[in-house]
Formats: sequence, structure tokens, C-alpha cells
Amino acid sequence: MARQSKYPEEFRRQAAALVLDSGRTIRDVGRELGVNHETLRNWVAQLRQERDGGQSSSLSGDERAELLRLRRQVAQLELEKEILKKAAVFFARETER
Repeated sequence: MARQSKYPEEFRRQAAALVLDSGRTIRDVGRELGVNHETLRNWVAQLRQERDGGQSSSLSGDERAELLRLRRQVAQLELEKEILKKAAVFFARETER
């Protein structure tokens, strides 16, 4: 009987994608998210295998490089968006005082 993970599937996929697309280390991302680095390493390996088995094998070297650059850019923009959301909440609370 398979043990149910305490982390939702979507969280696991996003955490693994953050490692693969941002260029950050597994330890750094794991520390930031509060996830054991070995657990995160397994998620990354699984996502990497899924990606390699999919369409990416039909991409040229230039297309692969562009895809990697765009994924990193998306990860960076998502991180910036989260920071801005938190800042907006902070400043909204400050103006209510």
C-alpha cells in the first residue's frame, strides 16, 4: 500500500520545476520551502524524467536553450509576483493603521 505524501502533487511539481527552471540548488529551494533536500531531489528526478520523455527530445539545441531561458524567466517572474503580493498586503495593513 502506497503511503500518501503530506505534500500535494501540484506543490511537488512546482517545487521541482523551481529547481530545474531557476538554476538554483536543490538545497536552497528545499530550505526555502521547508522540504528535505533528499525529498526534493526525488521530485526533481521524477520531473526531469517526465520532461525528457516528452516533447523536449524533439527540440533542437537552440530550442532547448531558449526553452530553458524562458522557464528560468517565468520562475523569476513568478517569484517577483509573490514578493509583490506580500508587499501589497504589508502596505495595505500599514495604511489601515
